[in-house]
Amino acid sequence: MLHRPGKELERLTPAYLEELLFDDIPWLYQMQKEHDAFAKVMEDRGTKVYYYEKLLEEVLEEEDVAKKFIDELIEITGEDNDRINEEIRQFLGGKTAEELVEIAISGLLKSDLDAGLEKRSLGDYIQRDYPFYINPIPNLYFTRDPGAVIGDGLSISKMNTPARDRETMFLQYVYEYHPLIKKEKTPLWYDYKEKSSIEGGDVLVLSDEVVAIGVSERTSARAVEIIAQRLFDKAPVKKVLAIQIPFTRAYMHLDTVFTMVDHDKFTIYPGIEKAVKAYEITPGKQGLLVKEKASLQQALQDVLKLPSVNLIQSGGGDPITAAREQWNDSTNTLAIAPGVVVTYNRNEASNKTLRSHGIEVVEIEGSELVRGRGGPRCMSMPLVREDLK
Repeated sequence: MLHRPGKELERLTPAYLEELLFDDIPWLYQMQKEHDAFAKVMEDRGTKVYYYEKLLEEVLEEEDVAKKFIDELIEITGEDNDRINEEIRQFLGGKTAEELVEIAISGLLKSDLDAGLEKRSLGDYIQRDYPFYINPIPNLYFTRDPGAVIGDGLSISKMNTPARDRETMFLQYVYEYHPLIKKEKTPLWYDYKEKSSIEGGDVLVLSDEVVAIGVSERTSARAVEIIAQRLFDKAPVKKVLAIQIPFTRAYMHLDTVFTMVDHDKFTIYPGIEKAVKAYEITPGKQGLLVKEKASLQQALQDVLKLPSVNLIQSGGGDPITAAREQWNDSTNTLAIAPGVVVTYNRNEASNKTLRSHGIEVVEIEGSELVRGRGGPRCMSMPLVREDLK
């Protein structure tokens, strides 16, 4: 599942970048060209691509669902003013499903609601320079974060930052109401209204029986425990490998520094293997059993029952090159088959290194996509994986 970047990116200005969790001002025209090429690469390799916005539009064609969606949208994003919220509700209620999705993603400007009225409240006067009643959500094209398919079930993330709650709300509606997901056959491992945060970029499905989950700035240890217990109870998962990474924005999610590229091969940011701690979690008679591992490499060998694993350092292992290419998400590779990954073409040294280890590298242009600080893995949410056995 993908989201094609849209008008929400054109509503970014330097003044609101930090509030909207974005780092730069992208050029939307080029960004869309790059994203379309990314989608085509996957389609050419036999992948069926669905778009977040289209699935949501189809869900909101049902009037009752659209009404519930509007109420929840206002609950998450609305003003601390009942009168303004009611005006927003009436305004959104008159929109088509396509228009409603557009506003829910790209935001609602105060001028969109009614340019003819004067300021509605004291807050409008105090925040007269702030243009939105509903903020745009420019991070939505990173569809990896709102959820993760594990086995035959779905985890809907509890985001660490409220600014991204709307993204997981959208996924909840697709799960609840779209026939693609088949809710009755798809267990829900985690719900976005739970207390402990977990984000999809920290979830790596290593095999049918093993899931790695990063304990990071965005994913809490408690969330890992909760989802591990549920997976052990009702999924074929037998082990969860919890990997604690430094709690900094530079290492936002596990997949920003470490991803799987083949059955026994992983790309990793040089030195991070010494900075992380790995814990093997298994089911016990009275709860979870947690065992600290000697190293990340040993942990991977043990949980995957392999004699050895290959940790391929990005940037060819050179610290300067690796740091430069890490800024362009060199380790955030998307494996579309064992030993086949999609990467940004600008990460020349890292791509060369992967090829030298027998990995097929499919390069895409990412000069504008990368401005959001995310790579091909961040931009994709796998729904169904073929059985490789």
